[in-house]
Amino acid sequence: METSNKSNLETPLCSNQHRNHELETHTSVQCCFIREDVVEEAKKQLWLAGPLIAVSLLQYSLQMISIMFVGHLGKLPLSGASLGNSFASVTGFSVLLGMGSALETLCGQAYGAKQYHMLGVHTQRAMLVLLALSIPLSLIWFNTSNILIALGQNHEISTEAGTFNRWMIPGLFGYAIIQCLNRFLQTQNNVFPMLISSGITTLVHVLFCWVFVFEYGLGIKGAALAISLSYWVNVVMLVIYINSAITCASTWNGVSKEALNDIISFLKLALASAVMICLEYWSFEMVVLLSGLLPNPQLETSVLSISLNTCWMVYMISVGLGGAISTRVSNELGCGNAQGALLALRVMIVIAIVEGSAVVLVTILVRNVWGKLYSNEDEVIKYVAKMMPLLALSDFLDGFQCVLSGAARGCGWQNLCASINLGAYYVVGIPFAILFAFVFHIGGMGLWMGIICGLCVQGIALITVNVCTDWDKEARKAVEANQKTEVITEQI
Repeated sequence: METSNKSNLETPLCSNQHRNHELETHTSVQCCFIREDVVEEAKKQLWLAGPLIAVSLLQYSLQMISIMFVGHLGKLPLSGASLGNSFASVTGFSVLLGMGSALETLCGQAYGAKQYHMLGVHTQRAMLVLLALSIPLSLIWFNTSNILIALGQNHEISTEAGTFNRWMIPGLFGYAIIQCLNRFLQTQNNVFPMLISSGITTLVHVLFCWVFVFEYGLGIKGAALAISLSYWVNVVMLVIYINSAITCASTWNGVSKEALNDIISFLKLALASAVMICLEYWSFEMVVLLSGLLPNPQLETSVLSISLNTCWMVYMISVGLGGAISTRVSNELGCGNAQGALLALRVMIVIAIVEGSAVVLVTILVRNVWGKLYSNEDEVIKYVAKMMPLLALSDFLDGFQCVLSGAARGCGWQNLCASINLGAYYVVGIPFAILFAFVFHIGGMGLWMGIICGLCVQGIALITVNVCTDWDKEARKAVEANQKTEVITEQI
């Protein structure tokens, strides 16, 4: 992996033309960019986004592959694994994903400011916090069946879900470390090792599933165990690379006592990041739960589950784009280049619009056959075909907001975005979903229409924030924050 990556420390992606002393006299961001700058920026972003999209899809596929293997064991194991996986995503994976995204701000800006050693410090601090958080989360997973039964879920399915999640507990700690190491590499524009390790992990995971589920006859336990082991395989490969690669020599200096300092500041940003992401993730899961209260709940739940799985799969593309723009914006702000941050955002918006338009076109074209991949029942297939235009619209809006949210993480606006998401999804989205589905009797399509309303409000709010942003001020704040961190480190 090392030979395929030229050292990014030698060729940093942030430009050097706007340094600290220039910020004092620079009064406004220039809004006119020459063509060469735009083309160069687009190349940088696509070089980042491509591998990040692949990494997101590969890592997301681990749970799906296990569930596919379990599906061959019967309806009850499949229902249990699906319910357990959804519960695990809500109570564990999304929380750690959100907490880890705080590193996009901290490591990204530190890298832009050329404070390379701080990337390792921030990452170690994050690993300590996320591993500590994984302990209470694992207790929740251990009691999955009791919690689901208390919430009124089917006893047999809940028991299977509890078994699945208990055997997946070791993977929770591996997942926590992966989130930190991924951000550590991503923010220094070193994404190909992540791609290679994720690809190898996926192949190994298929082998694990086959051996544990069928050869050893562990069934649903084997599918969950395969997930746990696969995460740790990924961790081991990334740790070996980071400790041996020349590209990480300046950013990873081994275990540091500095990681024990200023944990409270990290927690504040990480908690805001978690709330920001979880509020969005949970709203989509709530739609599936609400579908069970509709007339003909079996049909509605099946179609909404298919819609949600489709949405998450497409969302992985947006996650890659969001990670790329987060890295670019944080790097540019870290080195004091407000103009570069604004250029990066504008270029990525264009890329997101093109990508979203392509997704809309493909979604519309496959609307009549997509349901056949999940079901043989004509009723389900026809309902899915009716849902696909709504899915196309939500995928477009979701991709657009994901880019704007990524830029916000690069700036460190997690608290603001958490408030926006709370209002968009829980003041507008979910209430409108209930209104459309249960008052206007539009059914599952009405639930998804409510989500689209929430996405619209979120997008408008994020656009407004970005339009009103003083990018020079954001650059000064980033530089000052990194200088303050450096002073504190030197004093310690």
